[in-house]
Amino acid sequence: MTLSPVAMPETSSARPPVRPPRLCPGETVAAISPSWGGPAVFPHVFERGLEMLRSFELDVREMPSTRSRDADPRERANDVNAAFADPAIRAVVVSIGGDDSIRLVPHLDRAVISANPKILLGYSDATTLLCAIRRFGLVTFHGPTVMAGLSQLNALDPAFRRHIRSMLFEPADELRYERYEAYVEGYPDWRDPSNVGLVNPSKGDDGPHVLQGSGPVTGELFGGCLEVLDWIRGTSAWPDGDEWAGRLLIIEPSEEKPTPTQVRRILRSFGALGVLDRIVGLLVGRPRDHDPDEVTAFERAIADVVAGEFARTDLPIVANLPFGHTDPQWILPLGVRAEVDATAGTLRLVEPWLA
Repeated sequence: MTLSPVAMPETSSARPPVRPPRLCPGETVAAISPSWGGPAVFPHVFERGLEMLRSFELDVREMPSTRSRDADPRERANDVNAAFADPAIRAVVVSIGGDDSIRLVPHLDRAVISANPKILLGYSDATTLLCAIRRFGLVTFHGPTVMAGLSQLNALDPAFRRHIRSMLFEPADELRYERYEAYVEGYPDWRDPSNVGLVNPSKGDDGPHVLQGSGPVTGELFGGCLEVLDWIRGTSAWPDGDEWAGRLLIIEPSEEKPTPTQVRRILRSFGALGVLDRIVGLLVGRPRDHDPDEVTAFERAIADVVAGEFARTDLPIVANLPFGHTDPQWILPLGVRAEVDATAGTLRLVEPWLA
């Protein structure tokens, strides 16, 4: 199925977000590969992830290019458009990250996608889709992918499964995010099929790191992988200046470990665009594969830019939160209002995220 793309118009942050319907057992979800063709490279990892989706009593449909190694961006965008157009598909789950989903942006069909709200779940390079489709007016979900997070579900804290169910299947008016007992960084070598579903050794979580600020603030969640946010600056997936007002920006570094200098440069560009002047808070995901000194340097780089270079000493910054390139992770609905309390180091959703 091929759908003709239309231009992506500007959206207004004042427009109420469109919340997708909740998932129910027996419904169908689509698996897509908008970036790297990981399912073709490590099919055993992908298939375990599909098995985990089915463990929630869901049917899974793979879109045509999902297992393609080098699908053209138009093919991948057609899969996104077709998944949203199909009324039998109730959610769209990204297979894995990568580095070129930005090539899909010109080919996304706003009319089709915005008329068919449904859950879109992913992280890392999927940040492009999450942000672009949020700009169409829909709530999108920053969370695990089929191959990274879901495939390893049975090896992770059982609270993760409960969290997925509460976020995607159980509508509520609010939710308080809870810490997991432990976390892991990455997985044993996927080239060995015997490692399927396994995770690296767990580590203790020392909780949120409050870099500055106190008390609660409320704002609309938006953001994703730090490097991908940098890539989409200036595209139609990037919000206009006024759209940043009142938002809680979420950022998290990829497994490529951007250096403190790179982090400073990216945040500096956000500051020059006026983003840091408009947001009400900054939530930072746990950096992967960082030793304690590297964590300190990473967090210092953020505070140096926000408070030192752009004088936002009033902006609450809470770091070391379990989202992004860490397992298990929180699912964060972009477009939904949340409250972060920098004194207590807590986060909660203060309005519904599902219809």
